[in-house]
Amino acid sequence: MSPSDVSRPAKPKTVFDRDAEWDALVAFAGGIRPGPGLGVVSGRLRQGKTHLLKSLTAALGGFYFGAQSATQAESLRRLADELSRYTGTRPPSPWHGWEEAVDALLALGDRRPVPIVIDEFPDLVRQSPPLPSAIHSAYRRLRATNPDNRARLLLSGSTLPVMHRLFSAASPLRGLTDLHLTLRPLDYRQAARLWDIDDPGLALLVHAVVGGTPAYWGYAGERAPAGPDDFDAWVCRTVLNPRTPLFLEAHHLLQEETDHWDRALCHSALAAVASGCSTQGEIAERLGAPLTDAARCLALLRENGLLHGEPDAFRPNLIRLRVTEPLLAFEHAAVWSQRSALEQQGGDEVWRHMRPVFDSAVVGPHFAQICRDWVMDFADPAVFGAPPATAAYGSLPDPARVAGPDVQAEVVVRGPTDTRPSALLSVGVTRWDQVMDLHHLEQLRHLLDLLAAHGEDVTHTRPACYSGVGFTSALRAAEDNGHVVLVDLDRLYRGR
Repeated sequence: MSPSDVSRPAKPKTVFDRDAEWDALVAFAGGIRPGPGLGVVSGRLRQGKTHLLKSLTAALGGFYFGAQSATQAESLRRLADELSRYTGTRPPSPWHGWEEAVDALLALGDRRPVPIVIDEFPDLVRQSPPLPSAIHSAYRRLRATNPDNRARLLLSGSTLPVMHRLFSAASPLRGLTDLHLTLRPLDYRQAARLWDIDDPGLALLVHAVVGGTPAYWGYAGERAPAGPDDFDAWVCRTVLNPRTPLFLEAHHLLQEETDHWDRALCHSALAAVASGCSTQGEIAERLGAPLTDAARCLALLRENGLLHGEPDAFRPNLIRLRVTEPLLAFEHAAVWSQRSALEQQGGDEVWRHMRPVFDSAVVGPHFAQICRDWVMDFADPAVFGAPPATAAYGSLPDPARVAGPDVQAEVVVRGPTDTRPSALLSVGVTRWDQVMDLHHLEQLRHLLDLLAAHGEDVTHTRPACYSGVGFTSALRAAEDNGHVVLVDLDRLYRGR
């Protein structure tokens, strides 16, 4: 700890993980360097932003204000009342606008570093579009007239398109900000620890349903399945139970994230992606909608962080989309068409019909994504001969199968890109529910031959097999001889 900083409080036990985020916030809010600071905290709903920021202000004696949908006058009255309670003084005369309110907030930093949090900042901007300009003017003025002020204003929001626009490179606020922090969902290993699940197979199944969103732990009553045999019953008593918050969470999440756009089209688009359509053309055809309408819908979902697009590993001009929130994928692949049956028959009976769809359409693709995440976040660089730059899905037409499906590799690993095409470090296939054998290795060798014919340098490309069940002794022997990289569940969750 630098001697120029005040003592840094320990992260509260109620905040799970988020060590790096806590350290960044404390360093920003508690640093005693002169001059006012401006920080931005963004992230999708349910990721724990509010709890983290309230914990920060409690630990450092700061001020927290949570914005609500209201008129400007009401918001200013609420802020004035809460500020007077915080300072122990009488409420100020009614503010005529946000200029006065911002000046009063920043004055809290006249004597010491103090975090000042405005949560759900986009709600205030909707009410008062000139607010960002008022903040910009206040900072310019304060830095010129009171450079010893040490206010640390933190603006937080869940409406990602608005946050991006407010703090983009073209925004005047961008040049004032000292901290940009994004709270993302917990990764799959962190999620297993949150849910206290030791069995990697069970951890992956639970993650395929609720992902790494911390709030869902509470929504499920802070209870994971008692074991693999309890998973089906757990799904029925939590996600498929109309009396629990998770039952309609996917609906609420889409409603809140997409504002007032065409939600029916958004639901259908997510269902198309969750069922296997991955390109804009495939999705538009599935929707029966004009390509322009489908494109606008997909752009909205991507802006709100609900869809992610990345280039095909072998055909970079082809952008493939996937649902980023596992609960939305679970809902739209397995549950969406069964909603009425769930309300009439109950979860147990319906889940028996849904389970095969869940295994194939949800768990299989989710397992493949977990394998790609492992490559990027946990694998030792030596596994592939160099640090990976990307891990993506790839597909390639097979001239020997003119009318047949493309040859696919769920985990294509490429090295850093410089002036030359990025090195192809590995091609891998994933099988969630299959014991993998030598014929899977032969499929990969055939793909490598196709890639070489397309001009790829495959001299040092390592075949890899990822299985949720295991490998035959023959494939293990090939691993021992250095012919293939094998990754099972235990390695995904515990190894490198």
